[in-house]
Amino acid sequence: MPDSEVFHQNLRFACATRRSISEICREIGINRQQFNRYINGEARPSAHNITRIAAFFGVSPQDFELAPKIFETRMTRPDRDSAQAGLLLDGFPGDIGALRRHVGYYQTYHLSPSWPGLVVSSCARIFEDNGSIRIKSIERIRDSANEIVQFSKYVGLVTFWRNRIFIAERSVGRQPMLSQTILMPFEVHQRVYLRGTTMGVSWRKENLPYASRMIWRHIGQEPDLRQMLSRCGVLALNSRQLPTTVRHFLETPAAEVLTLPSDY
Repeated sequence: MPDSEVFHQNLRFACATRRSISEICREIGINRQQFNRYINGEARPSAHNITRIAAFFGVSPQDFELAPKIFETRMTRPDRDSAQAGLLLDGFPGDIGALRRHVGYYQTYHLSPSWPGLVVSSCARIFEDNGSIRIKSIERIRDSANEIVQFSKYVGLVTFWRNRIFIAERSVGRQPMLSQTILMPFEVHQRVYLRGTTMGVSWRKENLPYASRMIWRHIGQEPDLRQMLSRCGVLALNSRQLPTTVRHFLETPAAEVLTLPSDY
């Protein structure tokens, strides 16, 4: 079998292990039409794109040159996931019964070093999918004063341990970033708000790592999505769009944003 056909056959097998080609393209950041040409054998990716594709599937670029049977074994070998990430993934979704109580849509609020003294409002959805609890988030910011328009999407996994919700997310796009959030209910019988801490990297401050307070407000199972998106953006702490509970949680003296100095 020609080397070019080996690559395309192995790529088709790798793609068959995922839910959809569209999802693969979004995660890697490759145009769907171009990716179809790779799958159909009409074109071969550049070395750069082969590296990105291999990283997405958790193999090396050289693995795509293996004989198809060997490649299939490498993609599906029992010890592959357990050796690399099995112990971590075993922690998800934790207490799924307790976590199901928090499934739904949320308006989220946190302080960000990219907009000092202001609150970033975003949207999130926690949902169950084939035994996992997943999350999708959207951050949409229009900063007219600085002529900035930012639209970001995040996907991730959620787990529940000892009355704490742990969330691991990565952004969708060409330059993905990771973030982590830990949340807890205000009290046993109060499920409208979840409060905690988020950790990530600043968007405008040289991608410096930071940690700050975060609070989520449960909107429901079938909210008005347009209304939720309209609430996204950068808000002042005295904005009428901020619920009182959110303002009180974020404006306390201890609610500072922790980050590295720019000259570190």
